[in-house]
Amino acid sequence: MLSLHQLTCFLATYEHGSLTAAAEELGYAQPSVSEQIRALEKSLGVQLFRRVGRGVVPTTVADSLRPHAERVLAAVDEARRAVQSVKSFETGTIRFGMFGIARLYAGAGLIADVLARYPGVRVELIGQNSIEVAEDLRRGRLEAAMLAVSTVASEGLTITPVAREELVFVSADPTRLASPVTARRLSQASLAMPETTFRAQDSTRQTLRQMLHETGRNPHTRIEVEDIETAVELVGMGYADTVIPKGAAAQLLPRLAPGAGWVSLRPRQYDTFAIVHRTGATLSPAARLMIELATRRIQDIAEPIAPRGGATVEA
Repeated sequence: MLSLHQLTCFLATYEHGSLTAAAEELGYAQPSVSEQIRALEKSLGVQLFRRVGRGVVPTTVADSLRPHAERVLAAVDEARRAVQSVKSFETGTIRFGMFGIARLYAGAGLIADVLARYPGVRVELIGQNSIEVAEDLRRGRLEAAMLAVSTVASEGLTITPVAREELVFVSADPTRLASPVTARRLSQASLAMPETTFRAQDSTRQTLRQMLHETGRNPHTRIEVEDIETAVELVGMGYADTVIPKGAAAQLLPRLAPGAGWVSLRPRQYDTFAIVHRTGATLSPAARLMIELATRRIQDIAEPIAPRGGATVEA
């Protein structure tokens, strides 16, 4: 019966043309390598090498065996690496990039999904805004992330849209919610907006600026804050209105602004969420797991985007 040990000795001997050199490379005694070659020849019923001087020359049968032996050993090595990767994965740290709104939608649930499968891992969700997370991807600090794609330059990155979320106008004044908000009405609104540090690159603000382009005005932000929760609370207190993703409104208003409501913009506007990683990167099992689970979580809340061809998204 063939053994991996025999094939290892065979390939070393084939490469070096010498039993002694093969033994030195493998760290074996020369008689041990000779014994493995003889056992392999006996098992196959063929001669693999002919002695010539102090070396050996492969036969045509050895030439035929070589590529098969290489594939077998390569497959075994790949299997060993895969097992070690999973072993370290189950007890190591999983890091995944997520901007603020995505974390609001899926953060705790995503971590719970991971820990349900791998109780021994340590989980890190990284990032506040898509711009900074994209920079971490480019620098190799993260393998993969979920981002708002309107703010991310594609250079060096592979971007796969997986869902889109409608942006809605939120107010505590029922008269402002009687009909969809047009660009003209939005230009006259007094807004409390989150993401003030990243206001120039924030995907929601970029969308609103584009919507208001025809009016010649920018959105009027009366109040600037960092987090979306504070913006919603201020709306509930009646100090301003805001524009946020619909899923965030559905989650936050009952808790932080129960007297407020929301209405669509006209025309409807959307944020697009995507899985992003460096182009050409070989993703680890941990990264593939996070992509799968994050995509599933976000598509449960936002409107799924099927990949080209209409197939269901599979990470």
